[in-house]
Amino acid sequence: MAKLIENRIRISVRNLVEFLLRNGDIDNRRKGKRETEAMAAGARIHRKIQGRMGAGYEAEVPLKADYEMEELVISLEGRADGLFIREGVPTVDEIKGVYWDINDLEEPLPVHRAQAMCYACMALDGGIWNKVEEPEATLKEAESGTEKESGRTREPDQIGIRLTYCHLESEEIRYFEEQRSPEEIRGEMAHLLEEYAAWGRFLYHHREQRNASARGLSFPFPYRPGQRKLAVSAYRAMERKKTLFIQAPTGIGKTMSVLFPAVMAVGEGAGEKIFYLTAKTITRTVAEEAMEILREKGLCASSITLTAKEKLCPMAWEGARPECNPEACPRAKGHFDRVNEAVFDYIHQEETARRESILLWSERYQVCPHEFSLDLSDWMDVIICDYNYVFDPNVQLKRYFSEGVGGEYLFLVDEAHNLVERAREMYSAVLYKEDFLKIRALVKPYSQKLARRLSSCNKILLEMKRESDEAVVRDSIDAFALALTGAYGELETFQEEFRILDGNEEFGTFYLAVRHFLNMYERRSESYCIYTEPVSAESFLLRLYCVSPAENLSACLSKGNSTIFFSATFLPIRYYKELLSGNAEEYAIYAPSPFDPSKRFLAVARDVSSRYKRRNRREYEKVLAYILTAVSGKKGNYLVYFPSYSYMEEVYQMALAEHRLDGAKVLVQSPRMTEADREEFLAQFGQEKEDSLVAFCVMGGIFSEGIDLQGERLIGVLVVGTGLPGICTEREILKDWYENQGKDGFAYAYRYPGMNKVLQAAGRVIRTDTDEGIILLLDDRFLSGEYQRLFPGEWSDCHVINYEKLPSHLSNFWLNGRK
Repeated sequence: MAKLIENRIRISVRNLVEFLLRNGDIDNRRKGKRETEAMAAGARIHRKIQGRMGAGYEAEVPLKADYEMEELVISLEGRADGLFIREGVPTVDEIKGVYWDINDLEEPLPVHRAQAMCYACMALDGGIWNKVEEPEATLKEAESGTEKESGRTREPDQIGIRLTYCHLESEEIRYFEEQRSPEEIRGEMAHLLEEYAAWGRFLYHHREQRNASARGLSFPFPYRPGQRKLAVSAYRAMERKKTLFIQAPTGIGKTMSVLFPAVMAVGEGAGEKIFYLTAKTITRTVAEEAMEILREKGLCASSITLTAKEKLCPMAWEGARPECNPEACPRAKGHFDRVNEAVFDYIHQEETARRESILLWSERYQVCPHEFSLDLSDWMDVIICDYNYVFDPNVQLKRYFSEGVGGEYLFLVDEAHNLVERAREMYSAVLYKEDFLKIRALVKPYSQKLARRLSSCNKILLEMKRESDEAVVRDSIDAFALALTGAYGELETFQEEFRILDGNEEFGTFYLAVRHFLNMYERRSESYCIYTEPVSAESFLLRLYCVSPAENLSACLSKGNSTIFFSATFLPIRYYKELLSGNAEEYAIYAPSPFDPSKRFLAVARDVSSRYKRRNRREYEKVLAYILTAVSGKKGNYLVYFPSYSYMEEVYQMALAEHRLDGAKVLVQSPRMTEADREEFLAQFGQEKEDSLVAFCVMGGIFSEGIDLQGERLIGVLVVGTGLPGICTEREILKDWYENQGKDGFAYAYRYPGMNKVLQAAGRVIRTDTDEGIILLLDDRFLSGEYQRLFPGEWSDCHVINYEKLPSHLSNFWLNGRK
C-alpha cells in the first residue's frame, strides 16, 4: 500500500504495477496452493536460480528512485531479483515462481513485465547503468585536441528485460527477453507514473483538506458531565500511541467521545486511518451517524461501512449460493478491468460509502460489490466494520493486516466486552471425527492417497474416543497434528487436480476447518487448552480452545498505533485488561453517570432466586408477580430478561394459562429471528398503544445490548437472575485454568461474564437526561458481596425490597419521588 508523507508518496514497485495493471476475472475456483507455501517455494526457487547465474549476476538488488510529478513526489522502492550485463547489454531479471503451466504463456504477463521495466528505469535513474565507458577518442578528435578526459561515461544504448518463469514443482524454466532503449523505458515509466499521480493527487489534496478541517473542528455538542474527560483521555492515548480502556455508562455519548478525538489525532498526524470496530450491526449505525454529524460541522473526512459478502452479493439475494467465478456471476467476469474506474469516480464524488450506495455504484459499473467495497476502503479515512475484519485470522483484511503489513491505524473498539468471547471463538478450532469418514467416502473414488490420509487421522481420533466417555484435556496431540498435516497436503493437491467436488459444501467446510485447525495449532501457547469430548453416540470432537485471547489480539493491534477499548460494562476492569491486552498496567478511566439518579428506581428483590435448584413453579409465580406489579405501576413499555429460553417459556405459559397478562401486549423473543423479525419486534416499542407492552427476552441475546429505546419507548427493565452461563465443558475448563493461575476460577468463568449481561440489560433504560424508568434485579444473589463489588458506582442508591413492598416503592417513585 502507498504511504503519504507530506507531498511524498512511497509505494513499492510491485504494489504500483499490481494496482494499475490488474485485469481479468474474479475466480475462486482456482484456490491454488496455500499462500504461505507458494511464497516459501517461490523464495527457494529464486535463490536456486540466482545461485546458478555466476559471479557477474547481482541478486536481490535494492532500488529506490524519486519522481517529481508537479506538486507530488512519487518515491518508488523495490528489490530487483537480478541485474547482469550480457554482451554489453545491462539486463534486469524478474523471476516468477508459479504453479500453473508455463508452456501456456505466449508472452509475459503485463504486470510482471511492467515490474521488470520499472526496475530497469530505476537502475538507469539511480546511476547504476550510466557508467559504460565511451570508445577511445577518434584520431580527428586527438589531432584537434578536442578529446575529452578519458573514462567519460554514457548511458547504454539498450536495456535488457528478462522474465524468468519457473514451475515450482517441476522446476521447468521459460524465459521471455526483450531490449528497449532508455527513452522507451523512461516513456513507459512516465506513463505509469502519470496514471498513478492522478490517484496520488487525490490522496494529497484530500489529506490536506481533511487535516485542516479536523484541526478546526469543535466538539459538536455541549459536553455532558464526564464526557470531556473521556475525549481528552482518548486523544492523549492516541497521541502517545498507547492503549486505553474506557468504562462509561450508557447514554454518556461514548461513540462521539472517542471518534471526535480520533479525527483530531489524525488531523495532527497521530494516525492516518481509523478503524471503528463493532460487534453488532446496530452499533455501526451509531458510528455512521456520528460521522455525519462531524461532517455537518465542517469535517472533510470519508467513511465506509463494510458489509458481509452475503448481504451484498446479488446472487445471494435471489436465494442462490454466491459463486465468485465468471461462469456463474456476470459481475465476476472482467471485474478487475472495471473496478479501478469505479473506485476513482466514487472517491471523487462521495464522502461516505454505505451498503445502499455501494450496491448502486457496483450495479452501475458491473463490479462485485464486496470487492468494490474493499478497494474503496483503501481511500477512506474511517472504516466502520465488524471485529472479524481486524481480528479473525480467516476473515481479516489482508491488505491491512497480513504478515509484515501495518500502518498508522487508530483502533476504536466499541462494546469491547463482547470481544472476549468473540476472540476466544476466532482463535479456537474444532474438528469432528465423523467428518473425516464423510469426506473419505467423497474423495475415495478419485484419490486413494487422500482417503488413506483421512483414515489415519480417523484412527487416531478413534483411539482417543475409546479412552473415555467424558471430556478429556490433552497434554499433546502431536501424532494427530502430524497426520493431519499430511492429510491437508493431499487436500491441497486434490483441489488442484480434481474439480469434481468444486462447490460441494461439505468438502469446502471440511477443508477450511482443517486449515484453520492447523493454523491455530501453530499459534498454540500456554493460553490454549486441548480437549476431546463425545458430543453424542455418533459425534466426537477435538478442540483447540483459546482460553485467553490477549496474545492473539495484541498481535493484531500491534499493526497500528493506538487502541481505545470502550464499553458501559468493564467490571472488573482487571479481567478485561488481562483478556484483551494482556497488560494489567494499561491505563483505564471510569466516567460516572451524568443522569439524575432521582429519575431512576433501582432495586434488588431479596425474596426471589433463579438458582437451578430453585427453578420451580413457586419461583416462576414470584417472578410473574413482580412483572405484573411492575407493569401495573405505570402504563408503558417494559423489557423482561430471563436466564434462558426454557425459563422464559415457563413464565410465559403460566401467564397465558392464568390470563395474567391479558391487559398488556406481550412480545416473546424466539431463538431464530431474522433481521426483519428483529426490526418488527423493536418497532412495537414506538407505536401508540392503549395498554402496556411487555417484551420477554433472553439475557445476553440480540435485545440485551445495542438497542436504543429512549424516552417513553421504554420505562422499565426487569432482570431475572445473575446471567451465569450454563455449565459446560468449556466453562469448566476456564474455571480450572484460572484456578491453576491462582485466580478465582468461578468468577472468571461464570460470575464476571454473567454480571456483564446483567449490566447490559439494565443499561437499556435511562439513556438520556430526560428518561425515567425502573430497574428490578430479581435474584437474592445480587445482595452478596461478590456481586455488590461488581455494581457500578452509580448503583450506590440501590434499594433492597420484597414483593409486598414493591407497590409502595413504585407508587412513591412514579407519583412522588421524581424531582
